[in-house]
Amino acid sequence: MASNTSSGRTRFKSHLGKLGSGENTSRGLEREEAADALHLMLTGEASSAQIGAFMIAHRIRRPEPQELAGMIDTYRKLGPRLKSQQRQNRPICFGMPFDGRTKTAPIYPLTTLILLSAGQPVVLQSGRRMPVKYGVTGEELFNTLGISLKGISITEVNDCLRINDFGFIYQPDHFPLAETLIIYRDEIGKRPPLASMELIWTAHEGEHLIVSGFLHPPTENRALKTLGLLKEKNIITVKGLEGGTDLPISRTCILTRQKNDIAQRIMLHPKDFNCSGKDAPWTNIDEWKIDAMEALSNRGPYAKSLRWNSGTYLWLAGLTSTLNEGIEQADFYMRSESSKEILEKLIKWRSSINQ
Repeated sequence: MASNTSSGRTRFKSHLGKLGSGENTSRGLEREEAADALHLMLTGEASSAQIGAFMIAHRIRRPEPQELAGMIDTYRKLGPRLKSQQRQNRPICFGMPFDGRTKTAPIYPLTTLILLSAGQPVVLQSGRRMPVKYGVTGEELFNTLGISLKGISITEVNDCLRINDFGFIYQPDHFPLAETLIIYRDEIGKRPPLASMELIWTAHEGEHLIVSGFLHPPTENRALKTLGLLKEKNIITVKGLEGGTDLPISRTCILTRQKNDIAQRIMLHPKDFNCSGKDAPWTNIDEWKIDAMEALSNRGPYAKSLRWNSGTYLWLAGLTSTLNEGIEQADFYMRSESSKEILEKLIKWRSSINQ
């Protein structure tokens, strides 16, 4: 074991030398090298000093698409895996920052319930509160709605996806190797390149639609190129709230839809669909629960955002032929409160695991 660790650290030193050799000589890793580097980090064969140096060097020079693809190769090899049944519609796999939200009220858990009401499967990924934002997480939000998503095996998550069209990867339970690297986020005080990878990685195998959030154009460009290298065929990138996939109602929404390597820029104006307004601020989880339940009944400060997000994603998923129809469908599901029935179904499913 000691010899393996020594060999791994020697290999990692070579990878690090390419990244951190200086302004004029530093260069990106090949895909296979990046995959090996992350493998060494996750399995503990690289030293703490090497891992910290790698993250800082990569942060400064920014990861390249082939490097992100290589790291995702390692996540696919070592991480959890989800599979749909053949009869199911392809899921939407939402990619958003793992360090959560601190400024705007999250809408995506409610959008998920509307999509499930329409028979659209959804896969989400989250962790515990983590650096650098320590924002509220998906696990916390669903928990306050009554669904505890901790302590569930990956087999049970697969069952939930196949039975209820909903899969939720909780990193501490389903990918403990990735948890070992979180401490470095705190100690370097910056989002590492892993944060870029998390926006585009999904544990789901097979046909799906990846929706990836971004804040800055370079992030979007890297994501599209990386996903192309990974042979992903159906991709949507979203300039969403706080780099996530929630569409704002306060401004024009900027998206790119890429299918079979053909990209289309889409500009959506909420005011054209009577959905414009102020994006609700984040306050605390107790107030969020009250407003979230109101929105599922087509009331309260989140209702307009929920209608806009749900309608847009119903359309982008191909469940409606136009955006107008998508918004009308979202309005129907909100007025009928069918999403509350889905919520109760998920709560009952979760309770059955403990019996």
